[in-house]
Amino acid sequence: MQGLDTRLAQLEHKRRTLPELAEAEKVDQRLADLRDVLVAAQTAEGDVAREQKKAEADVEQVVNRAVRDRQMLQSGRGSAKDLENIQHELQTLAKRQSDLEDVVLEVMERRETAQNRVTEMTVQRDEAQTRRDEVAAAIAEATGAVDRDVAAVTAERATIAGVLPEDLLALYERIRAAEFGVGAAALRRRRCEGCQLELDISEVNAIKAKPADEVVRHEACGRILVRVPDSGL
Repeated sequence: MQGLDTRLAQLEHKRRTLPELAEAEKVDQRLADLRDVLVAAQTAEGDVAREQKKAEADVEQVVNRAVRDRQMLQSGRGSAKDLENIQHELQTLAKRQSDLEDVVLEVMERRETAQNRVTEMTVQRDEAQTRRDEVAAAIAEATGAVDRDVAAVTAERATIAGVLPEDLLALYERIRAAEFGVGAAALRRRRCEGCQLELDISEVNAIKAKPADEVVRHEACGRILVRVPDSGL
C-alpha cells in the first residue's frame, strides 16, 4: 500500500514538473513579447500611413492650385500685373510641389520599412504560436500518459485497501496524513526507512518479542514498521 501511495505521489510530482510545462511557460512569454512588439510595429506603421496620406494630400492641393493658375494664365483674363503674379505663383508652386514630393518619397520609404517590420513580427508571432500549439499537444500527451498510470495504480491500491482490516487502514491513513505521505516504512537493518533513524536495542528486542502478525510502530516517528527479511531482528 505504501509503495503504491509513494508511486501516486511521484506521478503527481511528475505531472507538476513535466518539462513540457516549462517549455510552455517560455513559449508563452516569448509569444506575449512578440505580440507586444507586433502591436507597436502596427501602431508605428499606422502613424506613418497617416503621415503619408497627409503628405500626398498636400501635394494634391498644390497640384490643383497650379492647374487653376495655369488655366487662368491660359485664359488671358486679368491685368498684366495679375498674370505676372500668377506666373510667379506657378514658379513658387512648382518648387513647393517638388519639396512636397520629396517628403512623400521619404515617408513612403519609412512606411515600407515599417511594413516590413510588421511582416517580420507577424511571421515570428505565427511561428511562436505554432510552437505553442506543438507544446500544448505534447503536454496533453504527457499528461494523458500520467493519468493512465495514476488510474492503474489507483485501481491496484483500491484492491489492496479492500482486503486490509478497516482499523489498520484507518491507522495507516492517519499516520500518512501526519507524516508527509509516509504511513508505513520498512524496517531494514534495524533502521526505519521512514525517518532514517536506527532503533535502539531495547526497541529491537521489543519488536522481536511481538507476534509476526502484530502491528508495530516506530517510537520515534510513529510510523508503522514493516518487518522484512533483512530487518536485523
